[in-house]
Amino acid sequence: MALFGTDGVRGVAGVDLTADLAFNLSTAAASVLADLGEFAGHRPTAIVGQDSRASGQYLEEAICRGLSSAGIDVYRVGILPTPAISFLVKDRGADLGVMISASHNPASDNGIKFFDRTGSKLADQIEAKIESVLGQIVESSNGAGSVIEDLGAKESYIQNLLKSLDGNLSGLKVVVDCANGAASFVAPELLKRAGAEVIAISASPNGLNINDNCGSTHLENLIARVKGEGADIGIAHDGDADRVLAIDDKGSVIDGDFILGILAQDMELPTKTVVGTVMTNLGLIKALEEKGIKFIATAVGDRYVLEEMLAGGHLLGGEQSGHIIMSKYANTGDGLLTALQLISKLKKSGKSASELASFMKRYPQVLINVSGVAKEKLSSNQVISKAVVDVQQKLGDKGRVLLRASGTEALIRVMIEAQELSLAQELASELATLVKSELSL
Repeated sequence: MALFGTDGVRGVAGVDLTADLAFNLSTAAASVLADLGEFAGHRPTAIVGQDSRASGQYLEEAICRGLSSAGIDVYRVGILPTPAISFLVKDRGADLGVMISASHNPASDNGIKFFDRTGSKLADQIEAKIESVLGQIVESSNGAGSVIEDLGAKESYIQNLLKSLDGNLSGLKVVVDCANGAASFVAPELLKRAGAEVIAISASPNGLNINDNCGSTHLENLIARVKGEGADIGIAHDGDADRVLAIDDKGSVIDGDFILGILAQDMELPTKTVVGTVMTNLGLIKALEEKGIKFIATAVGDRYVLEEMLAGGHLLGGEQSGHIIMSKYANTGDGLLTALQLISKLKKSGKSASELASFMKRYPQVLINVSGVAKEKLSSNQVISKAVVDVQQKLGDKGRVLLRASGTEALIRVMIEAQELSLAQELASELATLVKSELSL
């Protein structure tokens, strides 16, 4: 099984992801990038950051030790959001960025993401090369590198975010759920400096409570607080703050699809196109069409959204989960940047958040995970293929069907969208039953 997934290397800290593996990954990355000529003619530097997990401390030590042993000067920036590392690599002119985080996963997990000198995640082929040389001894011809504390990193990141803001957020009351993660150290201060009245919740990380019944995967506390405080909007980040979801003034969820649509209507889009994924709600696609904006779908994963954006020169893309990329400002998903831009649009509109989100009607979407199946046989099964065609014909242009094999588990995801929830549930259940009977292990 491949070590790298769609978002770096991830696993249970101390079990799957050990200090030895972190050390070996860092030296392997240094070796591969050196062989590709990335360090030619200068002494290489790297930016290393982490989220608030307790395991980040020993993983950071191992990574810094590995990179410095390979002759790289390492700048430690401490606990910051993943998009801060992407920004800092470019801002500091570094050759490599490393983020230690498992995003929205529980505290027991952790992960390692690598960024190249442009602040983008490493290409698949480079990750494959890193994996192929894992464990080999790397010798530095330049001697050991230094490990240096970058005490100005947080301020540089905040200043960059504030530069993206046109005006200020004064007069708005915002509740921000920091998921007891990296956002705790940045988001409340950022929003206050932007002019908003800020109420921060789940902003007291202790190394073990990251994403624990809080943040973008657990919105109940935020919904209650927004309604209780009479706030204009609620903002929810995940553990490493590369994504964001919002809560409107009535307590309804503004997910990534709504956020994309709100931003698209007020942005200059030279290609008049928004990039999403195959899971993007049909309601957004139709709402964009009414505004004369085209939509392109990619595979699930923000890296694939970014690839399509770069290939086509598109400025806006993202996922339902809240990964939003605005390439005018950043080339990775940045939950804090997105929150700033969303709240700015709210103020300029003069509307309530619920009114702002009323531009689209969310189609009921039913997702069933069918486990214990031979997912590799999905594409070749004619019975299932015919059933999918039949369901799509039944839905017409008022619904959508999608079958997708999981990239990490032995299961197939069955998704149906329809104008009526009851119809979506009925069709999804029928199709899931068929998949189980046809492909059961």
